[in-house]
Amino acid sequence: MFVRTPAFRTSAALAASVLTALLLTGCGQGDDPSVATPSTPPTSAAPPSAATTSPSASAIASTPAADRQITVTIAKRRVDPPTGRVTVGKGELVRITVTSDVADELHVHGYDLGARLPAGTPGSVEFRADKTGLFEVETHETELVLFQLVVR
Repeated sequence: MFVRTPAFRTSAALAASVLTALLLTGCGQGDDPSVATPSTPPTSAAPPSAATTSPSASAIASTPAADRQITVTIAKRRVDPPTGRVTVGKGELVRITVTSDVADELHVHGYDLGARLPAGTPGSVEFRADKTGLFEVETHETELVLFQLVVR
């Protein structure tokens, strides 16, 4: 006879949750792929003597410069610059920054990267373009294609 203990039920529930999360990954209207909060450049712990330095200055100094900075603004469902293709070289460090007038979510297909876009606040993703091909960069809620990223 097999007896189901509370520990067994907890393990089974955890396994079911993990399986459900894995099945729901992929691009879709309701998914949440590797979503980051609006990015703030990473900062390193500073010694107490560096307390006079402003946080933004130390954050900028510790962030490596992107090889390619792509900036997009969305206002009244209009994408600026207009939707098109942006080409980058394989291996380049790419930073995409998007500011939207409505809350949304940025998603980079193929790299499965995303960022929340609170209304009026820039959100960014940064990644090494290590996969060649054509990748759509879009918003999920408003379903706007921002541009197509070409990595060569």
